[in-house]
Amino acid sequence: MKINHIAIVVEDVDVARQFWEVALGLEVQHTERNEEEAVEIAFLPTGESEIELIAPITDDSGVAKYLAKKGAGLHHLCLEVDDIAARLEHLKAHNVELINDTPKTRPDGTKYAFVHPRSTGGVLLELYELPHEA
Repeated sequence: MKINHIAIVVEDVDVARQFWEVALGLEVQHTERNEEEAVEIAFLPTGESEIELIAPITDDSGVAKYLAKKGAGLHHLCLEVDDIAARLEHLKAHNVELINDTPKTRPDGTKYAFVHPRSTGGVLLELYELPHEA
């Protein structure tokens, strides 16, 4: 396992990029709009990991609700795993509370699932399985 990314919830990705790009000198590798999760995302590589800036694109998304309740800041930590299905089964066997019992799949083939903060000591945890090279 390794840290894939650390996600920071922001009100506006373009505004937040000013700090991360201009002040810190990081470069946005790519951006995307995830309609299923209703977020706009900017990815800034930092060594082997990334900073992920996420902003809601609807007022009723989970990220919008999080932003309204807790404000901008650290949203989640993402760990990269080799076999997400096996990892989720292992967590279930240890009575870990999952937000996603089965992984979702991003357009690029990345599988992901979230572990509830009640089981992690207060941190929202995302698990990623990157697509295997053909």
